Amino acid sequence: MKTKLLHVPAPPILLLRNYANDCIRQSKVFSFTMRNYLYLCKYNNKLTKEFKKGDLEIVLATMNRDSLDFLIPMFPFCHFSEFPILIINQTTEKKLLVSDFPSVRIVNSFEKALSKSRNLSLQNAIGQIILLTDDDEVFKEDFENTILEAHNNYPEAVSICFAIEDSQGFLFKKYPEKPKLQLNNLDIFSVLSIEISLKTKSLHQFNTKFDTDFGLGSSFSMGEEAIFLSDLKKQQQNIIIVPTVIASHPAVSTDDKLNLEQRYYIQGAFLTRVAKNHYQKLLFLKLFFDLKQNRIQINQVYTALKNAKRGKLAYLQINK
Repeated sequence: MKTKLLHVPAPPILLLRNYANDCIRQSKVFSFTMRNYLYLCKYNNKLTKEFKKGDLEIVLATMNRDSLDFLIPMFPFCHFSEFPILIINQTTEKKLLVSDFPSVRIVNSFEKALSKSRNLSLQNAIGQIILLTDDDEVFKEDFENTILEAHNNYPEAVSICFAIEDSQGFLFKKYPEKPKLQLNNLDIFSVLSIEISLKTKSLHQFNTKFDTDFGLGSSFSMGEEAIFLSDLKKQQQNIIIVPTVIASHPAVSTDDKLNLEQRYYIQGAFLTRVAKNHYQKLLFLKLFFDLKQNRIQINQVYTALKNAKRGKLAYLQINK
């Protein structure tokens, strides 16, 4: 007795992966509804992996370098030349950085300030995705795959922010337990620049830049990354957090080096820049969290408010 083989066709979703450019022909093979057919065709780009190895470019800010040796400890698992890298070296004409590696490009800039360095990165980047980087990070071995996979999984996201740990292996801060697809202002205000990856096509489309009044070497030495992301959000661009660790970084931050007067001076300017109409609300929210976390004492509140007002007025004076 011959056994009759039953032919069970593959689900349409799988065939669409193999015949991505032939949706119409696939629709005739199976009797699924026109509504399902249109849905599958519309979201076919989500079935096809868009980004691959080499599409990620590491854009790195540094100062006064004349050798690429500082890159060696950043990549403990391979040679740095295996990755596309753009280095913005803020330096002098007597101390230039050069590269003998085609994958490592150099821009020697004679301007100072971190935001200006970041803007040069955006202007000169050629990768489809860029990762903002400092010169004292140490990458995880799978960091590239982590970033590419996230951008493939969330193609609508212009910016995906990842997790960073300190040199001891502890997380820099409290991250969400799973990807967070809707960020509020507090989420954005706590993002570090070295957590940020960006799709360059969207950046060029909207001409988004870092505010050069903020960041190391500028009038206000913090807040440039939060302002940048806030500007993206105001342009209705999607920003998400994928809490996978991609690198480690020394724990000391700019904020740790500032006293209370300096911190609130910058906060006053920052909140005026990003949320002028909600300045009072956000300032008191900042005070509440600092009091709760014992970063300031109740008898320091007046000093904090006074210096925040100074920062607000200084920012308005610069930009009048």
